[in-house]
Amino acid sequence: MEELEISEIITANDPTIAWKACLLKIKENVSMMTYNTWFLPIKPVELNNLTLKVQIPSQFFWEWIDEHFNALINRSITEVLGKDAKLTYIIAEDKSSSEREDNVSANNGSQPISVERQKPKHNIESNLNPRYTFDNFIKGEGNQLARAAAGAISDNPGGTSFNPLFLYGGVGLGKTHLIQAIGNQIVKNYPEKKVIYLSSDIFTVEFVESIQSNKVNEFSNFYRSMDVLIIDDIQFLIGKEKTQDLFFHIFNTLHQSRKQIILSSDKPPKDLKGLDERLISRFQWGLTADIQPPELETRIAILKRKAETYGMAVSNEILEYIASNITSNIRELEGCLIKLLANVSLNSKEITFELAKKTVKEIATDRKATNINIETITKVVCEHLGVAENKIRDKTRKKEIVLARQLAMFLSKELTLSSLKTIGLHFGGRDHSTVIHACNAIEDYKSKDDSFNRIIDELRDKIEFST
Repeated sequence: MEELEISEIITANDPTIAWKACLLKIKENVSMMTYNTWFLPIKPVELNNLTLKVQIPSQFFWEWIDEHFNALINRSITEVLGKDAKLTYIIAEDKSSSEREDNVSANNGSQPISVERQKPKHNIESNLNPRYTFDNFIKGEGNQLARAAAGAISDNPGGTSFNPLFLYGGVGLGKTHLIQAIGNQIVKNYPEKKVIYLSSDIFTVEFVESIQSNKVNEFSNFYRSMDVLIIDDIQFLIGKEKTQDLFFHIFNTLHQSRKQIILSSDKPPKDLKGLDERLISRFQWGLTADIQPPELETRIAILKRKAETYGMAVSNEILEYIASNITSNIRELEGCLIKLLANVSLNSKEITFELAKKTVKEIATDRKATNINIETITKVVCEHLGVAENKIRDKTRKKEIVLARQLAMFLSKELTLSSLKTIGLHFGGRDHSTVIHACNAIEDYKSKDDSFNRIIDELRDKIEFST
């Protein structure tokens, strides 16, 4: 495209011409990888009165370019359209027929960038994150029941037997994503319904403020008026007796009115010691579903989906390595991928296996998941017993190979956070029942022979040393 004068671009009133002119200037200041990843996906939509409107794929996409390329984009749009020019983003996943514009001040003091977001059909702010949808929630064995119930509720809020829906599980397993996905789907399906999401600690803070301002009735009536109440991390109500008492009455009002209640916690209701027994009983009225750490295939699927979303080309080998070493926290899994992307985009690096290993080591917090993996255990066991590593995955009944395989399975279950199914897959695609049999066999050997215990201790030491 030839260089055009500002007046020519404005006269043409063509958003495609204007954005191409901006891209020419942007391209001079970033690497080709960064250009392809962060600027080519942006689509021009409209040019009107020096305001260029473009569409971007997601909220995450906007947050990244706003943080890292704000000044560059502002400079480019000003050079192309003049000092009074503005750029407006439409976030594709938020786009609706009724929109409002939120101004976000640019960091360099130039014209503000605007972002158009979905406008609610009433005056209630739902607090929902638009990125959390069913479309980008990866289904797996560990969340199958929870995901199915969530879908049923979003189609018929308050009209199923899943009321309340109580989801529990460890940190970073997708509870927040799933309960907000329900809220987002309900807002889409039933725009007239009042939906609100908040954490229990925010609920407590607001309650305390209502006491201080003598507005407890107003506070209580607000939450009683909701059609869908979504409370995250309900365990933080433990020890807060007055807050529990108020929530008990709000819960009763909503449930009796067939309004939908959705709760999350790190533990099942029966294990929430210190919580009012009346609340625990009510939490068990509907469906209680746990979310387990995702198995290997689901972790790989999550990484592939995220890589596609971010426009990354990552080899299957690297994705499988990350998924094999970060096993219990989806947040860390995605964080590892984002850090890889940052290194590639900002430092013009390539995604190599060594860079992936370094990133995993920096990101992962769980020692077992990071430093000890099934591959390391298999290698150490095979070397110690003098068995070829490739033979341990074969379908053979040779005594020495069977013993090596059983030991490796036993230690993988003990020293990693991998599921039985994941362990079985690493040993020739065997199922979880084979892993259980192997562990039982090793326990039997240990009970009958003290020298066998010494072998296992030696193997543990070698595995620890290898990491």
